[in-house]
Amino acid sequence: MKFEELGLAETLLRAVRGEGYSIPTKIQAAAIPPILEGRDLLGCAQTGTGKTAAFALPVLQRLSATPHRGTGKRKIRALVLAPTRELAVQIAESFQVYGQYTGMRRTVIYGGVGQVPQVRALQAGVDVLIATPGRLLDLMQQRFVDLSQIEILVLDEADRMLDMGFIHDLRRIVEKAPDRRQTLLFSATMPSAIR
Repeated sequence: MKFEELGLAETLLRAVRGEGYSIPTKIQAAAIPPILEGRDLLGCAQTGTGKTAAFALPVLQRLSATPHRGTGKRKIRALVLAPTRELAVQIAESFQVYGQYTGMRRTVIYGGVGQVPQVRALQAGVDVLIATPGRLLDLMQQRFVDLSQIEILVLDEADRMLDMGFIHDLRRIVEKAPDRRQTLLFSATMPSAIR
């Protein structure tokens, strides 16, 4: 199977080809078609198997199908939660590379640094927000983040987030997202708490 057979738009295939990809990994081939169909997904894949592309590519395509119009501020339409700042930054870089021809805006927020640049990026409007749970909750409490327009929620490395004690933070975040949304959960292992 080739990437061209997965139903991805030419703007995304152009970015994928630019990265030298031609054949999707197992998780990409299994996850991309159902995500494009709008289905919820629970994916189990180890780090390094290409799972970021497995959700980033179809998320970008779904958002691109109904792009932001008008002069008003862009609303956050997709939220990707990651357990660490390093992973959040890596995911944001992947969204930048894969989405370079789509016009989608993304930003990343995480703790341990000043929040002013992150708040400015949010105030400018973004389509995709990549965040660690702690900083996200902090900015939500300060009313800098509104999750009411979320169409797609991605929990990446969910098992690590649970191991790190983020379960209550995750529940508080999910409560603020609309009930009608697509939910994608990726985990390297499948403990009962994840199920």
